[in-house]
Formats: sequence, structure tokens, C-alpha cells
Amino acid sequence: MKIGMQTWGSHGDIRPFLALAAGLQAAGNEVHLVVTGVDDACRDLASASGVRITVVASPVLTPAQQEDVARMAYGIRNPMTQMAAILRLCFAPVEDAMFAAAQRLCAESDVVIGHYFMHPLQIAAEAAGRPYVSVLLSSAAIPSDFSHPVRVPGAGRRVNRLLWWVTRAALNRTLKHYPDRLRRALGMAPVGDVVTQVWLARDLTLVAVSPTMCRAQPDWPDRAHVCGFLDAPAPALDGAVPAGLAAFLAAGAAPVYMTFGSWMPADRAGQTRALRLLTDAARLAGCRAIIQSPSAAACGFVADADVLYVASTPHHAMFPRCGAVVHHGGAGTTQAAMRAGKPSVVVANISEQEHWGLELRRLRIAVKPLRRRSATAATLAGRLRAVLADPDMTARAHAVADAMRDEHGVDTAVALVMRTFAPRPDAVRAA
Repeated sequence: MKIGMQTWGSHGDIRPFLALAAGLQAAGNEVHLVVTGVDDACRDLASASGVRITVVASPVLTPAQQEDVARMAYGIRNPMTQMAAILRLCFAPVEDAMFAAAQRLCAESDVVIGHYFMHPLQIAAEAAGRPYVSVLLSSAAIPSDFSHPVRVPGAGRRVNRLLWWVTRAALNRTLKHYPDRLRRALGMAPVGDVVTQVWLARDLTLVAVSPTMCRAQPDWPDRAHVCGFLDAPAPALDGAVPAGLAAFLAAGAAPVYMTFGSWMPADRAGQTRALRLLTDAARLAGCRAIIQSPSAAACGFVADADVLYVASTPHHAMFPRCGAVVHHGGAGTTQAAMRAGKPSVVVANISEQEHWGLELRRLRIAVKPLRRRSATAATLAGRLRAVLADPDMTARAHAVADAMRDEHGVDTAVALVMRTFAPRPDAVRAA
């Protein structure tokens, strides 16, 4: 088949699509992936498997604008207000360019696959009569009487149904005007509900979350399937292990790995504050640490026997050699920590990251997440001490990693796409 794919966002929104595109290409399909990066996540994108990659309107934000958006985002307490602000600044400026790219993609493809926020592709597919697949990067996006992202102790089906009614009403107030504008331009009726008509696809919805963390609920749509995290094994995107890292690891107790991923500020002042938070927390907790930062030396931080600063490391290789992981709660980093069998301390910038932190805590492989806007070195150090002093938490993290070794998210997703859309051999012969 000719398969068109489209995604938007940061590294954590692009990487799963690169992995799925490679899997679909390896299965004999001709894949075209269209990417829009909010930051520089699209820089040097390439596919060893032959996937055609087109970059549209990237990066959406300059480095200075990224810093402004980050500060704004983790300063907003209301999740809907936070989402509205991020979309207004990071999505709306390139919406028309992405819509034009989506229409071109539908014209050349048999099937199209999109990030669940990618309403331009969903609308273009509906208008062109193309089968559409939505990829959910969080199971929290599917309404159910049996669960809700806001976990209320003892809540039954009636309470969850009410919570979802309130949530969907808020999401529609925040988001519905985006797809409705594009639909009007094509003479299409407005959507009734963003969640069930945009985020969830009629043909196939892939829930790209580990089954260890997410189970399909009895009232989910038949076309929604948990496929597992989408990632390639030992991906080259992680970069190389910095020189001197092996010597640091061998010189003492297993360190804590500390990273804010793409949410680490790039400007000197913001990065210095983040580095001070992480460094002071590690020293207060009395643990060795590897702290990921693009320019720690320029911010005045010098490595010593207890703290090493690195620009980047391959998480799949590093996390298993650490005692715990402090991170921002991004989907990709969450997955890497789980696969490594290491407990987490999450310092969340936005509500989606806090959701991942709460999910890790529900599995009892993390402590209660912190919010970046209120985190201090003392509170972070307290969380670190609690994790490092809890051998049962580490044992549970190892058990989760053991369960995840049998998960192959890309293979499962490819099989679902092929089973749903690929022409049967007898139909091909008849044609």
C-alpha cells in the first residue's frame, strides 16, 4: 500500500512515527511521513529503511519563543488553559500549511495515519474518502465509564461517566473551533465532539502505550487497540555515549540520571536555574548524578567525582546502569525508564507529563510527581531519597521491565494496519 503519515510536536511526538513508518516500510509498503516540529526535533531527520520524509513549517518556534512558551506553560495551573495556550502559539500558526500538506498526502495515499491532534489530516482524509488511522500517545484520551485520568478513589461507572462529560465539554470549548474552521472551508458540517470524532478514528485507533500500563476497557470502541509503545530498538536518534562516561560509572555507586529532555531551557539563565535545581537536589540527596544539559559548562557547571554533566546520551544504554531516573514525564522518557527497570521521579511541566508521572506512581515505580513551577531542590531531594531507599520499588520496576520485554509495539501496530487495510491476496488476483 501507499501509506501517508503526519505528525506534529516535539521529539516525543515525532519519534514514534519514525519507528512506525520504518516498520510499515519494512512490511512492503511505500511510506511518506510528513513532519512538523515545534522545535528543532526535525533537524537531520533521515530513514535508513527508505521512508520518504517531508518537513513542513519547521521549526514552528525560534529558541527564544520556545523559552517563552515553556515558561508560560508551566506557569499555568488549569490544564485546559494550558492546552489552549500551547495550541494557539505552537499549532495555529502552521495549521494551514499542515492542512495543505495533509491534502497532498491524501491525494497520493491508500491509507493515512496521523497523530491524534492532527485534525488537518483527519479532515483531509474524510473529504478525500481515505481510510484514516489515529495514533494516541496517551490512553487518557479515550472516554470510558470504567476509568478517567482524574482518578477518584472508589469512583464507579456513574462518577467516571460524569467526569468524562465534564472533560469532553471542556475539550470541545478549547479545541472544537480548530477542526470546525477547516471543515467550513471545505463545506463540511462541524464536528459534534472532538474526542470521539477527531481523536478516535472510525477505521482504526492505535493506542501507543505499553499494555503493562494500559488495558483496553470494556466500553472502548471496537477499532481501538493497545499496540504498545512505538519505538525502534537501540535507536540512533539517541546519539553516542560521551567520552569519559564509562569511567564515571565505574568510579562509584550507580548514579541517578537527571534529564528534562526537550523541556530543558536553551537560554543561559533558564538552563542555569534548571541545572542548579538538579545539582543541588542530587547533592542534598547524597547521590551521584549524571545530569543532561546541552551547555552546562557555558552555564558555569563543572563536573566532579559525584556529578557529571552530559549533552546527550543513549537512554536505552544509560538508564539500566543508573539507580533511578529523574525526568520531565515525556512519553518517550517514561517508556525508556520503564524498559530499563528503573524507578522514576517526575518533575512535570504540563498536565500530560503529570499524567505520566501519576501512571508510574499507580504502578508503584515512582513517587508522587512534582510540578516544575513549584519544585525546589529540597523537595526533589526528598523524593530522590525516598526512591533510593525503597528496594521494593526497584524490584517492581524490574518486574515491569521483564513484562515489557515481550512487547513489540511497532510489530503489533504494523500487523493491525495490514490486517485492517491491506488488500487480500485473493482480491488482488481477482482484480
